[in-house]
Amino acid sequence: MAQLTSDEDGKGWLSLDQRTRVEAGTLPKPSTWAEPGPVIPLGTPVTIWCQGTPRAEEYGLYKGGSTTSWYQQKPLDPGDRAKFSIRHMKKPDAGRYRCYYLSPSGQSERSDPLELVVTGAFSKPSLSALPSPVVTSGWSVTLQCGAGEGFNRFILTKKGDHRFSWALDSQPQPSGQSLALFPVGPVTPTQRWRFRCYGCYRNRPNVWSLPSDALELLVPGKSRKPSLLSQQGPIMFSGQKRTLQCRSDVVYDRFALHKEGGRDLLQSLVLQPQAGLSQAHFPLGTVSSSHGGRYRCYGGYNLSSEWSAPSDPLDILVAGFYRKPSLSALPSPVVTSGGNVTLQCGSREEFDRFLLTKEGDHRLSWTLDSKRQPSGWSQALFPVGPVTPSHRWMFRCYGNFEKHPQEWSDPSDPLQLLVSGPSGGPRPPPTGPTSIAGECYDTKDRQAEEDRQMVSQDVSYTQMNLLALRQQTGAPPSSSSEEPPVEPSVYTALAIH
Repeated sequence: MAQLTSDEDGKGWLSLDQRTRVEAGTLPKPSTWAEPGPVIPLGTPVTIWCQGTPRAEEYGLYKGGSTTSWYQQKPLDPGDRAKFSIRHMKKPDAGRYRCYYLSPSGQSERSDPLELVVTGAFSKPSLSALPSPVVTSGWSVTLQCGAGEGFNRFILTKKGDHRFSWALDSQPQPSGQSLALFPVGPVTPTQRWRFRCYGCYRNRPNVWSLPSDALELLVPGKSRKPSLLSQQGPIMFSGQKRTLQCRSDVVYDRFALHKEGGRDLLQSLVLQPQAGLSQAHFPLGTVSSSHGGRYRCYGGYNLSSEWSAPSDPLDILVAGFYRKPSLSALPSPVVTSGGNVTLQCGSREEFDRFLLTKEGDHRLSWTLDSKRQPSGWSQALFPVGPVTPSHRWMFRCYGNFEKHPQEWSDPSDPLQLLVSGPSGGPRPPPTGPTSIAGECYDTKDRQAEEDRQMVSQDVSYTQMNLLALRQQTGAPPSSSSEEPPVEPSVYTALAIH
């Protein structure tokens, strides 16, 4: 039987009947590969295949720099290949493998090296995209892989392409973390850009960490944009649980959510399409200040790499971190139809800015920088109008500090404007959605609506200013240097017979 020997230089020779020696390398070299792939999780099986010629009588497998066979195997029918199985991948199994075959003509060359990697030996690193995972077609992006462990190297892999594996030495940070920056691109929508990264040490280059969470780059296309909304409105309160919904009349297979400035994407499969609509829910979990910001969503298909155009932005505000400000109307909450009014939002908290919102309008409405008063009072003045009786004018305001831009105060008490009719008497306005300022309306239609309301009006309201009540009780009026008072009004209903 043929036996393999080697000289001191490591060159293999085949002894045949102890009479002739044929130098190794005179036959074509075989090919070798691993199934399910060369990157194997710790403890899972792997099969190494070696393919030669139909005349092969035996196959051998080398590991590392060894000059002797690590394992030998008889060929499978018709003799052109053999398989070598590892039932449970362990750290010592990681390394470089080559195979050869023996035939009546001698020993083949060794195959090109096969690198087997074992993963799961260390905790996973994190992977993020700079500046964003949403990338314009034809542009490039930087992927950052980092970890708290002192890895010497990081490896970036692309899903579906085992040939794509890129290793970089790590860059130690003052914080003690290590990271590597991988430039990727230009990206196009013709393929999926889904990545993971691993960390390893220089003395064990084939023993890797657990994989990072997957990161997919999103290349927007020209499909029809979906809609993004929050069922509870754009203002959320710290500690609550909230969900965003992305939906479209195009039946997409998947949706992705991205927060402006974020380094990753939140993806979700669609719910069962109903009435030609596809939708997906994105639970935000327990709301905190980090959830504040601007969001967009995208629709896509499982069999395509292209995504839709982005939805219109949805701005999320997180409130409940500071004491509520006060909100008042200047000169009065009773406003003549078609007139304007100034809403004053103020607080002793010395907020840097204020936000005014209108009931029934889910858009975040109007933000102004505050103006400090000599007394330390901070305030902002919001001009509102022209107001009409065809809508409900109910407002709240919030305060915010510049150093914590995602944290807003509790809402002020609600303030409702009352719109006087053509006769000059104040009346309660009907409900209805509207925008805060710059209403566009038709004068003739508005007058007709007001006339109809006057006919059906059976109650009028008489305002009694709270200041008169103060005077009756002897309470002194506040000075201009003190906190501007919130002056609620008391209304009495007079039946008209």
